[in-house]
Amino acid sequence: MSKKKSILVLLGTFLLLVLLGFTTLVGFGPTGTGAARNIITGLDLSGGVSITYRAISDGTPSSEDMKDTIYKLQQRVAGYSTEAQVYQEGDDRINIEIPGVTNANKILEELGKPGSLSFQAEDGTTVLEGTDVQTAQAATSADSLGNSQNVVELLLTDEGAKKFADATEENIGKRIYIIYDDQVISAPTVNSHITGGTAQITGMSSREEAENLASSIRIGSLSLELEELRSNVVGAQLGSAAISTSVKAGIVGLILVMTFMCIVYLAPGIVASISLLIYTGLILVCLNAFDLTLTLSGIAGIILSIGMAVDANVIIYARIREEIVAGKSVQSAIKIGFQKALSAILDGNITTLIAAAILAYKGTGSVQGFAQTLALGIVLSMFTALVVSRLIMNAVYTLGVKDAKFYGTAKERKAIDFVGKRKFFFILSIIIILIGPAGMLMHEKSEGKILNYSLEFMGGTSITVTFNEDYSIEELDEKVSPVVQEVTGDANIQMQKVTGSNQVIIKTRELSVNERQELEQKLVDEFKADASTISEESISSVVSAEMKSDAIVAVILATICMLLYIWFRFKDVCFATSAVIALVHDVLVVLMCYVVLWISVGNTFIACMLTLVGYSINATIVIFDRIRENLKLMKGADCKDIVNASITQTLTRSIYTSFTTFIMIAVLYVMGVSSIREFALPLMVGVLCGGYSSVCITGPLWYVMQKQKQN
Repeated sequence: MSKKKSILVLLGTFLLLVLLGFTTLVGFGPTGTGAARNIITGLDLSGGVSITYRAISDGTPSSEDMKDTIYKLQQRVAGYSTEAQVYQEGDDRINIEIPGVTNANKILEELGKPGSLSFQAEDGTTVLEGTDVQTAQAATSADSLGNSQNVVELLLTDEGAKKFADATEENIGKRIYIIYDDQVISAPTVNSHITGGTAQITGMSSREEAENLASSIRIGSLSLELEELRSNVVGAQLGSAAISTSVKAGIVGLILVMTFMCIVYLAPGIVASISLLIYTGLILVCLNAFDLTLTLSGIAGIILSIGMAVDANVIIYARIREEIVAGKSVQSAIKIGFQKALSAILDGNITTLIAAAILAYKGTGSVQGFAQTLALGIVLSMFTALVVSRLIMNAVYTLGVKDAKFYGTAKERKAIDFVGKRKFFFILSIIIILIGPAGMLMHEKSEGKILNYSLEFMGGTSITVTFNEDYSIEELDEKVSPVVQEVTGDANIQMQKVTGSNQVIIKTRELSVNERQELEQKLVDEFKADASTISEESISSVVSAEMKSDAIVAVILATICMLLYIWFRFKDVCFATSAVIALVHDVLVVLMCYVVLWISVGNTFIACMLTLVGYSINATIVIFDRIRENLKLMKGADCKDIVNASITQTLTRSIYTSFTTFIMIAVLYVMGVSSIREFALPLMVGVLCGGYSSVCITGPLWYVMQKQKQN
C-alpha cells in the first residue's frame, strides 16, 4: 500500500467515524425515522399501543381456540415488531401490546376484524370458513409464458381441502369471493378443480399487494372472531433512568475495553479500538435501517456484542505476534497473521450465523428479534475485523509504524497438561451441573415450581387503577412498587402508564381473592385512588406454550446444523460432537445459576441462553482450528501433546476474549437497573463458563473421543 493510499484510508476512517457519530446524534435516513437516536424501541423503553379484543362466542370460548388465536395473532403482529406481546386476559379477552407505535386507530384499521373471513360462491353460498385456512403466504410463480408473477399461496386444513375441492369442481369458470371484515378483498376465478389442500391466488400487481392480501387472510382466519373492547397508548414500562444508566455503562465498558487493547497490543490495539468504534456506530445505524426493535435486554445484547467483537481482533493480533517471534518481518507478519486467523474467524462466525438463521426462521417473538440482532452483529463484526482493521493496519504500517516493538512480543509457553487433568475437569463439571437438578427438586418442594418463572412465563394478575395525580414511572417504582410488593411478597412487578391519563396498569404474580382485596384497599388508603376505577383480571403468560416449543425446536435444529457444519469443515465427527457437548455443558451451568440464585426466568432468560450458545461455540472453534492446524504441523506427535500445545497456544486469546467480554457485562451489572442485573449476572457466569469449557473441556473431550475411535 502506497503512502498516498494509506493517508486516504486514514482520512476515510476519520470521516466515517464523524459520519457515524453525526447520524447517531442527529439522525437522518430514507425511511424518515432517523438514525441511531430514533431506533424503534420496545414497550419497556418507550411504550406503544395496547389493544384488548373480546371473543364473540355463544358461551365461554374453549382454551384450545383461545391458545390457537393467541399464537396466530402473535405471528401476525410480529410484522409490526418481533417484540410485540399477545396474551389472554380473563376468560374471553386477548390483549395485544405493540411497541414503537402511537396510533391505535391505525393499527385497528390495519388489523381489521380478526376472525371475520369467509369464501363465498357467486350465489352467496359460503364454501369455506376462515378456520379452514391454515396459512397464507405471498410468493412468486411463473405464469404460462414463463414470466414471474406475484401470487398468494393458500394452505388449507384437511377439512378445508375437502370443502375447497367440492367448491372448485362446482364453480369452474366462476368467481369465489374472499370476504374479510364484510368487504370483498379478492375475487379470483376458478380455473380448474383444485385438490390437495393448496391453492394459488394470482392477478396481484405487486409484491406489496400480495403481502397485504396474505396478511388479511391470516388475520381473518383466526379460530375466533374478535371485537375491539378498548385500545390505549401506553407509556414505557421502565423510566428514562434505565436507558441512561445502560448507555453510560456501555460507554464506560467500551472505554475500558479500548484501554485494555491499547495497553496489551500497542499499535494493533489502537487499530482495534478504532474498529470497535466503527462497529458500534454501524450497529446503531443498522438497527434503524432494518427497523429492528430495541429493548432493554437488546441494549445489553449490543453491549455484550461489543465485547465479543474484540474476539476476532484478538485472534488476528495474537497470530501477528506469533509470526514476529518466528522471525518474520512486521509486514509479512501482518499479512500472514490475517491469513491464518481467517479460518478460525470464518468458522466461528459462520457457525453462529447458522444458529441465528435457524432461530430467525423457526423462532417467534423475542427469539426471532434476538436472532435478527445477532445476525447483524456477526456480519458487522466480521466486516470490521477482516476489512476495516486490515486496511487501517496496513495504512499505519505504511506511514512509518514498522518497528516490531510497536506490535508487542509473544512468549513461548511450555505446553500445559490440560489433557492429563481431564478427569478432574470432567468430575468438577458434572458436580456443578448436578447442583441444578438438585436445586430444582428442592424448589419444587418448597416453592411449588422448579424455576422462578416470571410474568412472561407464568401469567398473573393485571390491576388497572386511576390515581388522583400523574405519577412518573420513577415515582411509581419508588412509591407504588413497595406497596404492591408488600402484598405479593414478589419483586417481579411491571407497571405501565396509559398516556394522557392518570391510569396505571400493574402486573403481578397471580393473586388470590384476599390478596386482591388487600392490595385494592392499600391503593385507596395510601394513594387516594378511586376504588370504583380499580379492576383486576387474570392474564396468561406472554410466552405461550407454542412460542416455547418453537424456541426449543429452533435451538435443537440450530444445534444440529452447527454440528453438521463443524463436521463438514473439520472432517471429523469428534470435533462436532465435543463442541456440542461443551455447548450443552455451558447452558446447563448457567441454568444451575438461575436455580441456585433464584433469578427470575422471563424473556431475558431466552436471550441469555441464546447469547451463550453463540458465544460458547465461537470460543470452541478457535481451539479446534489450532488443533486442526497442528495435526499437520506436528505429524507423528502424540495426540495428547497436540491438544495440549494447541490449547496453550490459544490460551492468551481465550483469557483476553473472556476478560474483555466480562468487563462489558460487569460494568452493565454494576451500573444497570435491577432488571438488567438479572440479565447480566447469569451472562457473567456464562462467559466465565464458556472460557473454562473451551480451554478445559473441549480439547480433552476430543482427545478421549479420538482414542475411543482408534480403539
